[in-house]
Amino acid sequence: MAAELHVELVAADRSVWSGTASLVIARTTSGDIGVMPGHQPLLGVLESGPVTIRTSDGGTVVAAVHGGFISFADDKLSLLAEVAELSDEIDVKRAERALERAKSEADAAAERRADVRLRAVAGVH
Repeated sequence: MAAELHVELVAADRSVWSGTASLVIARTTSGDIGVMPGHQPLLGVLESGPVTIRTSDGGTVVAAVHGGFISFADDKLSLLAEVAELSDEIDVKRAERALERAKSEADAAAERRADVRLRAVAGVH
């Protein structure tokens, strides 16, 4: 069993994060999934939610991901997202305003996107 897996987090418009990790947690249509080195091959559909990456050097990377796919084989994990933002790229005030606006307009999809951004910043999965 390998001690680490290679992770690529890619959004439609850019490469968001690439590196090695010991664990990745993501939300799929089947529920939350944790992927570690040696995991069985998988292909799944990503739901909007935070993705948490425990890096090989002991750090943590959190991203807000909105839709896409996850695939894993041969200790290579690919997260192909429609939209993805690293937690340190998220403007908290802007996300809070977007959440309030979505609530007042009863826009469930926009409310979910704003909530995911704020949870990614807070490191809450």
